[in-house]
Amino acid sequence: MESSDRIRAIMSALRVSDAVSVAELAVEHAVSEMTIRRDLDELAQQGVVRRIRGGAVSLLLRGEEPPFGVREREAVEVKQRIAVEVAALLADGEAVLLDGGTTTLEIARALRDRRMTVLPLSLQSAGELSTAPRIRLVLPGGEVRPGELNFTGPLTESSIRSLRFDTAIIGCCGLSAEHGLTAHDLSDVAVKQAAIASARRVIVATDSGKFTRTAFGAVCPLAHLDMLVTDTALPGSEHDALTAAGVAVRTV
Repeated sequence: MESSDRIRAIMSALRVSDAVSVAELAVEHAVSEMTIRRDLDELAQQGVVRRIRGGAVSLLLRGEEPPFGVREREAVEVKQRIAVEVAALLADGEAVLLDGGTTTLEIARALRDRRMTVLPLSLQSAGELSTAPRIRLVLPGGEVRPGELNFTGPLTESSIRSLRFDTAIIGCCGLSAEHGLTAHDLSDVAVKQAAIASARRVIVATDSGKFTRTAFGAVCPLAHLDMLVTDTALPGSEHDALTAAGVAVRTV
């Protein structure tokens, strides 16, 4: 198992149990205890765990999302497929708002050779697009959220509301028929709401793992969305609820 796959598996274990054991993880993944210690040290550096004798204790709060660096490792190939599909849905010349997050960062990479106006809501995506020769890059005002490096706050909201977009590409922390689109950070909720209100078309781009989660802040019901691009592991019941709400669903 690759290191990134093993760390994702450890993260999954931490979502079930608040503590993990070096010895048990070494047996489970058929690697040395030294290898597991290195994995846990890396997670400790990212603020995910606190190391204890013989293992680690989770520092993830149930009302907060994992750090960006951890999420960036999760479902990488799926996010890249989603990015290619979303890019294909956009026409040259469009004005596009690109939400913050790890999936939308992959979309920024997929748009580098396109001709369009893009307002990214994260410094990571802005960096990816800053040298794209045919991208007209527009940045919002506002504060930059530590760790996530996404724009947030009243200045960001007002700058979004003063513009009109052909398409808003939105990421999420959770999505379900019951609770709609949700996000962990309340300031991010307000920014997403402003983005959705300023766009002619709203595309949600997320891996199917988000359908098992509901975050703290409610962004909008399904009826406010036009399209979802996700992977084929989307639960059938959620697919039916989305289409019933008028959301076009594309799986890759």
